[in-house]
Amino acid sequence: MSAHSSEAAAPALQTPSLKAPSLKTEVLIVGAGPVGLTLANQLGACGVEVLLIESLPQLIDYPRAIGIDDESMRAMQGIGLADLIEPHTTPFHWMRFLTASGRCWASIEPRTDEFGWSRRNAFIQPQADRILFEGLARFPQVEARFSTRFVGLEQDPGGVRVRLEGPEGPYVVEAAYLVGADGGRSPVREALGLAFEGETAPNQWIVVDVENDPVGTPNLYLCCDPERPYVSAALPHGVRRFEFMVMKGETEAHFDRPEVMRALLSKVMDKPEEAKIIRQRVYNHNARLAARFRVGRVLLAGDAAHIMPVWQGQGYNSGIRDAANLGWKLAAVVKGRLGEELLETYQQERRDHAKAMIDLSVRVGKVFNPPYRFLNHLRDATTWALNLLPPVKRYLLEMRFKPMPRFTEGAVVPGPAARARTSPVGRLFIQPRVRSLAGEILRMDDLIGPNFALIAWGDSPIRHMAPEQIAMWRDLGAVFLCVKPEVQLGARPDAALDFTQEPQEGVTEIGDHQGRLKDWFGAQPDSVVFLRPDRVVAATSSPQRVAEVSQALARVLRYEPERVGPESRQVAE
Repeated sequence: MSAHSSEAAAPALQTPSLKAPSLKTEVLIVGAGPVGLTLANQLGACGVEVLLIESLPQLIDYPRAIGIDDESMRAMQGIGLADLIEPHTTPFHWMRFLTASGRCWASIEPRTDEFGWSRRNAFIQPQADRILFEGLARFPQVEARFSTRFVGLEQDPGGVRVRLEGPEGPYVVEAAYLVGADGGRSPVREALGLAFEGETAPNQWIVVDVENDPVGTPNLYLCCDPERPYVSAALPHGVRRFEFMVMKGETEAHFDRPEVMRALLSKVMDKPEEAKIIRQRVYNHNARLAARFRVGRVLLAGDAAHIMPVWQGQGYNSGIRDAANLGWKLAAVVKGRLGEELLETYQQERRDHAKAMIDLSVRVGKVFNPPYRFLNHLRDATTWALNLLPPVKRYLLEMRFKPMPRFTEGAVVPGPAARARTSPVGRLFIQPRVRSLAGEILRMDDLIGPNFALIAWGDSPIRHMAPEQIAMWRDLGAVFLCVKPEVQLGARPDAALDFTQEPQEGVTEIGDHQGRLKDWFGAQPDSVVFLRPDRVVAATSSPQRVAEVSQALARVLRYEPERVGPESRQVAE
């Protein structure tokens, strides 16, 4: 990147001096929130030049999101930062809905970790954001500039010209692509003229974070008190979050009065006068969705593309899903490894799922806080009866109501229509712990890295593949894995037998340490899986159809052999 400063990625949040009135970069990201920071780390790891700008003088330090799910932790693992974030989380963070009398009418207690991490985790967002920002220092071609405002853009088939206003005046950035991750009021979205349709809930909520947790009980509680619904959540490091519905006539200034806050906190603690408040803010709950996530060379992600109420803790996580889906595609296109048409699959895959999460959050909010008081009594009676039914209780406990991402179009090759409902294609692949040939036990994604992967049970995934298909996957930096029962790892048949199974060059054997991969493959008709860098199953195949499936994937990925040169292969490696 021209005009690059080595100080730009330092964790001090200092804006580097600008020496030129204009500069060029491969990707410009507007917004240094969690989505922009995650995307910058992903692109940086792939060797992409990135300029990340933020209108504020520093990272936002006030608490916002409090829940990070297993998919987001897996994304953090993919950029090498999950181990730094994990000590600041509370795994297996249950969500419990209480009646006004204290009866628990629904408890969401997912105990699964099929993606390698706890399904629900409490965290404090500014701590994670700081780790994401400091992670950018690993990449000399990634630069962050604060106190820098997006002004406008112009684009053509060759790139985007973006007008910015920084501490030293206006300048222009010429970028191959622009990503607007600049929040719900996104100036980038407004510059594109895109509709942001939806609704704002009629009620506001005041959020209060308190240190030295005065309650101490773990987990998250949503109390359906018809007088004033509230939320109480235990967070890491002794922080407790309370959220209270703001009643008619109450303003933010109203809650600045100490006696008002003491009266409010008396609902949830014994000695409200001793509460050490970290911060308090009044929020609206919005449910909105952008008409498009992509216009030419400009893409939207996170709150710029969708906003949802907090009731399922999915606003933050939906934004991280955007980054995980977009990051590998944008890197491959920028580096010339895959065709630009691949970027259209970002909207195909993400917009419908974002809408599903918005709809779920709205529904849960209406159950928690019904528009009419008599509905509170109806809900309490109904849930009391339903809790007597084991299938209903399991449905809630295991969080089966959460819409999991599943793509039927985009960068995937679906199998036969007859298997559409049970097919793993378009879904996230599991992440069990596996054993390497060296004897190390680790999460499977750590063996794959930020790459495509071909995984087969019991044999090489490329044994029946034509040379040109093997060359394609090598060009794309794919990892080839052969999964075996752990006891077979490294073993070979006796030479006196009439058959051999020689390992193929470039194929890595791994042991199924937990037995989960055997269970997964045993439930599928195909034994070869094609994984995308975001760990979505792009296709499955029988061993003898891998060449045919590779050709189909080449088409949906917009792969052309002449695109890929030595530089791209080096980045992939």
